[in-house]
Amino acid sequence: MSEGLVTAAYIVAAILFIFSLAGLSQHATSLRGNFLGISGMALALLATVAGLGADTGTIARIVAAMAIGGMIGVYLAKKVEMTGMPELVAMLHSFVGLAAVLVGYNSFLYHEANVDAVMVNIHLTEVFLGIFIGAITFTGSIVAFGKLRGIFSSKPLILRQRHKLNVLALLLSLLLLCVFIKPEMVTLPAGISMMGPQLLALLVMTLIALAFGWHLVASIGGADMPVVISMLNSYSGWAAAAAGFMLNNDLLIVTGALVGSSGAILSYIMCKAMNRSFISVIAGGFGSDGSASSTAEETGEHREVSAEETAELLKNSTSVIITPGYGMAVAQAQYPVADMTKRLRERGVKVRFGIHPVAGRLPGHMNVLLAEAKVPYDIVLELDEINDDFTDTDTVLVIGANDTVNPAAQEDPHSPIAGMPVLEVWKAQNVIVFKRSMSTGYAGVQNPLFFKENTQMLFGDAKASVEAILKYL
Repeated sequence: MSEGLVTAAYIVAAILFIFSLAGLSQHATSLRGNFLGISGMALALLATVAGLGADTGTIARIVAAMAIGGMIGVYLAKKVEMTGMPELVAMLHSFVGLAAVLVGYNSFLYHEANVDAVMVNIHLTEVFLGIFIGAITFTGSIVAFGKLRGIFSSKPLILRQRHKLNVLALLLSLLLLCVFIKPEMVTLPAGISMMGPQLLALLVMTLIALAFGWHLVASIGGADMPVVISMLNSYSGWAAAAAGFMLNNDLLIVTGALVGSSGAILSYIMCKAMNRSFISVIAGGFGSDGSASSTAEETGEHREVSAEETAELLKNSTSVIITPGYGMAVAQAQYPVADMTKRLRERGVKVRFGIHPVAGRLPGHMNVLLAEAKVPYDIVLELDEINDDFTDTDTVLVIGANDTVNPAAQEDPHSPIAGMPVLEVWKAQNVIVFKRSMSTGYAGVQNPLFFKENTQMLFGDAKASVEAILKYL
């Protein structure tokens, strides 16, 4: 395939990616958006392979690698549950970061010499920044995966002078960039002179960036992990764009920029929704002292309720709001919840859903589950659309949610979630909390909602509890 046809295919693929993002912005068009994205990527891959010409050996290796990667992708897509999507996304981000690091080293070690000194300096800067961003993305995503999977503690890592350590890492990396571009600035000892100042500077920077990425995400508490995931999504995009510059691939640059900018915008929107400082989150919890909340222990006695009593309460209600959370995803209770919603609406009960922006550890997690269960879009409302209606609601069903309905965000200034907008479910006449136990949420703090006079606890698996209620309805 000629270079002109490859470029034309890249332009079409880039347009498909843009339309894909537009389609993914709404539930009704999300399926079309996915297909557009798949089509764009398939076209880009075919054009890239076809553009290699008659180099059959290289084409064979690329096709083999694509086949292996494709099989792994299909296997994971079929195996991973929706509850495991945040971990999978974090791990995929780490792959992008690692790829950028490997491309950077390859581009430095095997690039053709360029006579123009200016172009050489530009290329070296691209290599350095690409490896730096990629290394941060790689280890940061590994930590995010570990926190989401429960391998690492969700509590923030609080090191003494940690912000000064971050600044020191950035300053050292900037100094190493100068050495990398102008290696004549330094003279190495005889023992390591064979390595060369450029390669040594690159290796040291890589180690610093790997440690920097690890510490940056480890310093962020579990309550802010949804923002971290979208932030790492942005990092992976910029890492891909940097790889595009190193490989002189226009499509990779455009695609990386789209992912990087959309991830940054999403992170900013989520920070606003959680009343968090965007700079604070991307700087590794800057401004947070990591202190524990005074609500970490139980603050009263809770009351239990049965499925039959809950069904009777729902029968006598005229308005019901359901606030789902990660527990609903774990129990895969979205289908019986949809059945219960349908049955209540047939009885004339006004049923709506209140969705917190970060419910489920991943943006849109609850929306996807409810859409999968065929819950009508028009009764699924965001926090700012429904929060004022709780005072006029007879019954609220909190199904697997915890931190997103925690009044400590408003009542306890020392809580890790202090200031975060939450669904004010406690203002309803009756609140039924579906939960397996009295354990804390992902932020690691106890929920005073469980001990309020108008709250009752329905313990057990959320799916089994809803199915039991359906029998009584």
